[in-house]
Amino acid sequence: MRNVLILFFSSIILLACSENKEIGRFEILPSPQKFEVTGVSDLKETDVISYYSEEEIDFLPNDILKTTAGNAVLNLELNSSMDIRPEGYTMKILGNKITITAKDGAGLFYGFQTLNQLIEDAEEQKVYLPECMIEDYPLLAYRPIHLDVKHHLEKMEYYYKLIDRLASYKINGIIVELEDKLKYKSQPLIGSADALSKEEWLKLSTYALTKNIKMSPLVQGLGHASFILKHPEYFHLRDDINSDWAFNPLDSATYQVQFDLYREAMEALPHGQYLHVGGDEVHTTGRNSGKSSLELQLHWLNKVTDFAEKHNRIPIVWDDMPLKQVNLYYPTHKADVTEREVDSLWQVNGPKLEAFIDEFPKNCVYMRWNYMSPQAPGNRKVMDWYAAHGLKAIGATAGQTRWVLMPQNESNIDNIKIFAQSSIESHLDGLFLTLWDDDSPHFELYFRGILAFAEYSWAGDKRTKEEYKSVYRHRMYSINGYNNSYSFIDELEKPVAFWKNALLNGNQRNYLKTMDQPMDKAVIELPDLQNPGSWTEKYGERVEEARKILLICDKVSKNINRLDSVAMRNHYNLDIYRQVNAMAGFPPKILVMLAEADSLKNPDERSQALSKIGELSREFDKIRHQFEEVYAKTRILNKPEDYILDSDHHVHLANQSINFDWQFLAEELFFKKLQEFELDH
Repeated sequence: MRNVLILFFSSIILLACSENKEIGRFEILPSPQKFEVTGVSDLKETDVISYYSEEEIDFLPNDILKTTAGNAVLNLELNSSMDIRPEGYTMKILGNKITITAKDGAGLFYGFQTLNQLIEDAEEQKVYLPECMIEDYPLLAYRPIHLDVKHHLEKMEYYYKLIDRLASYKINGIIVELEDKLKYKSQPLIGSADALSKEEWLKLSTYALTKNIKMSPLVQGLGHASFILKHPEYFHLRDDINSDWAFNPLDSATYQVQFDLYREAMEALPHGQYLHVGGDEVHTTGRNSGKSSLELQLHWLNKVTDFAEKHNRIPIVWDDMPLKQVNLYYPTHKADVTEREVDSLWQVNGPKLEAFIDEFPKNCVYMRWNYMSPQAPGNRKVMDWYAAHGLKAIGATAGQTRWVLMPQNESNIDNIKIFAQSSIESHLDGLFLTLWDDDSPHFELYFRGILAFAEYSWAGDKRTKEEYKSVYRHRMYSINGYNNSYSFIDELEKPVAFWKNALLNGNQRNYLKTMDQPMDKAVIELPDLQNPGSWTEKYGERVEEARKILLICDKVSKNINRLDSVAMRNHYNLDIYRQVNAMAGFPPKILVMLAEADSLKNPDERSQALSKIGELSREFDKIRHQFEEVYAKTRILNKPEDYILDSDHHVHLANQSINFDWQFLAEELFFKKLQEFELDH
């Protein structure tokens, strides 16, 4: 008799089966709702070569050929009366047959994505597929991720591969923050020289639809309008003539421009059901009209949501400004504000919001963005308020905020998980994963957050954070990655955080471009040739931290190389991390050498030691060259020569030069300072 093991989670280890068959570890991401394993099938991964379906199937690889129902290894069945949620499916593997049944085409597609993961694991372990029964469906219907292209574009090939990867983890939407990366025909001045044509976006959107991903546009309206209002031809539309941040919502010409952009964005991405109109982080006066910011916000919102509805789109708006304008925003982002304090604040300020309730459009989705504290009582209070007033809301979490080089805070997994779970419990339609490009890490490094979002928005709270991290490495790289000895991403956070200001006085990296004499004011001072030890006395703690960072970077480097040696896929992703580690490890090396130079008693020896540090500029040039070379495999590094940078109200690193210099400015300024020091001495 066969041993029987039934588990309801995706982590299955089954050994000691009949016929001396063995099956190793099978990890499905996102977790299926139900996964029962009863033994070992008669199928190896190479046996899945034929299929049958009464439906037209266009998502199978070319080496799986259609045959008759009796001869097919894989049978795909649609059953519209199936008692399962949309996009759900069942899968049965028994003997030498696989049957996937779904109530819609998306369910069949996702069933095959799950099968593909089983096949991938079987192939890697050289084992048979499990004999099993899977029942699976999403707990949140809408699971979109953010594609923020305002600061740079990837190469088109990367976007197509990105869609394939997102689909394999059951992501079903992308909201593209287009800004000036579409060649608008009605407003041609706004699209940058490197923008994609409407036809290029349309082709990508149509391809995404074949993978059950609907792409919808986000074109910033009212505020965040620098990409438009930086051009002199649009100055007359500014709410404040001296700022390129916001439109005047009382000028009818504002809507002519915004509607032109919305219309063309929808034409470029015609398969999406939404139009995200922006609307966050903006206070307007209507050119000192005497109207309140809340009145003006709602005036604008009603106009743009009516436009969206007339064009058969569901409008989405960021929800922060009405809350800010009546002093209810603060508690939505602070977990330490108690429920009692929240209720007290709403008692005082809630009536100010209630007074305008009739002006809140009902045809709109209010996107409640909260990246760091979704568990805050104030956040839940707002969601309940929307529901009580018949307003539709969904949440927005984040896989990347204002973190340099790579997403940190463990890729924000905890907050992604919490917001997904609360959204499920509140029976919301979906959750959005923002991926801001403000400080522009490589998109590859967003994937741990993306896959966490895929896990928790589809499956709910089935895996702990630590279990998820192991499964992430398994699916991303290799089954060997499940072993925690191959982990490195969390350890790399500390060197990256240290790197940001290692060679600077204070938190200055984002401000170097706007500073007067940044080399003198921001860059760390050099040892005094006449006062040995004084530099170390001032920077001793930083030097000790640098020594620790170097040890971490060495360990991270070894773990990346170890994982790379056993990885079956995504080697490029590991190479990006390798470049980040090399970059993060360079400033600590400089600090340790500065301390060593400062410890020398003889002024000539100290001077020679500083000159030796200067020689590191050639080493840095090599690190920078390698960094750029690897990034450039998928990323377009430079903006067009005629590109006009906006006023940079939020001090985005990636907005500070038209080439890639912004990434390395602190290090370049340090070596310039050292060079001038050597010339003076």
